[in-house]
Amino acid sequence: MRPRPNFPRKRNAAHRVLYVAAGVFAVLICMGADGSWLKHVPEKDRQRVNPYAGQPAAIQAGSRVFADHCAKCHGADALGLDKRPNLRSDRVQHAADGEIAWLLKNGSLAAGMPSWSELPEPTRWQVIAYVKSLGPSAGPQNPATPPKEETR
Repeated sequence: MRPRPNFPRKRNAAHRVLYVAAGVFAVLICMGADGSWLKHVPEKDRQRVNPYAGQPAAIQAGSRVFADHCAKCHGADALGLDKRPNLRSDRVQHAADGEIAWLLKNGSLAAGMPSWSELPEPTRWQVIAYVKSLGPSAGPQNPATPPKEETR
């Protein structure tokens, strides 16, 4: 009797590689929520100030752009969907405008954040004005992390 080729082993090895790759990708996506992208922001960009901060017309315009471009990942309420970051977290709400502007322009592909460099710079500033106008949320600061249990 002729021995059968050992196809299942090869298939299992290929599946293991795919599972490992998927796991690494998932870890990289979650890394962005921790603010690790901040270390890449040049100081000159970090110091930039939003020229539209607090302007009602800019906030309204930013809300429309947010609904079209950002809400599908961050939620209509900006509290984050799935493992996408809560934009009402303390980290985002207290980030420098220039840091957020840099992220919108450059993205963070490892974290799953696309570059929005095709949007005009004034439009990106309007989005920042809108997000900052929302203020911090009262809920968990990162939807990927469960809230801490209260001790009694």
